[in-house]
Amino acid sequence: MRVRVRRFERDGRRVVRPWTPPAHTALGDPERYGWLVGDRDGLTRLGALFAFAAASRRTIVHVPLRGGEPIEGCEGFVEQCGGRLDLLLLHHSSAFPVTRWPGLRRTLTGPGVPMTVRVDRERTARDARAWVERSHRRDFRDHLRPVTHARTLCLTGSRTAFAAAAVEFFAAADLGPRRKGAAKGHPVLVTCLTHILTPDDDPRRREIDISYKAHPGAFRAGR
Repeated sequence: MRVRVRRFERDGRRVVRPWTPPAHTALGDPERYGWLVGDRDGLTRLGALFAFAAASRRTIVHVPLRGGEPIEGCEGFVEQCGGRLDLLLLHHSSAFPVTRWPGLRRTLTGPGVPMTVRVDRERTARDARAWVERSHRRDFRDHLRPVTHARTLCLTGSRTAFAAAAVEFFAAADLGPRRKGAAKGHPVLVTCLTHILTPDDDPRRREIDISYKAHPGAFRAGR
């Protein structure tokens, strides 16, 4: 699987963005209730970008989602969840403090350098299985750490944790169109990232559910 991206080199950091952000995908702030809803293209590309983040520990992956098109029937609920956020994916070895993200983001001007990156879905699936197999251990600590800063959900974690998240996005893209109500254009809950996030004993712990919703253009195109 190949994905087109834009690469930026700033202050010794490499930042990658999708060539075009997913247009029909939105993420509500998990500080209230994290809800990520997208069409098949958006969910598949998110899976690929999470898989790329898993394999590229020296690269910061930024996925702009705030400027996407309104999602019919979903915008009100996304706003209730705290409004749209972008995504930032950071390998835990990068030692990049998220408080520096707004300053770095301001430097990402211009078109960037076009790149095509290859995503190995089989390797991603193996890494995800390794994460699941270890996740049942009592001393397991390999989770994605979520921090919301500057209208961006920053997720920091390991290769296997990002791979586990990538597999959930691929599953949502594959299974979503077959769920009851999906063919009528309704958003349908498919899976979540909550079990991959840092555990929290607080009953208000962060959750991120993933829903599929076909955009109206998909029906007009007969897909």
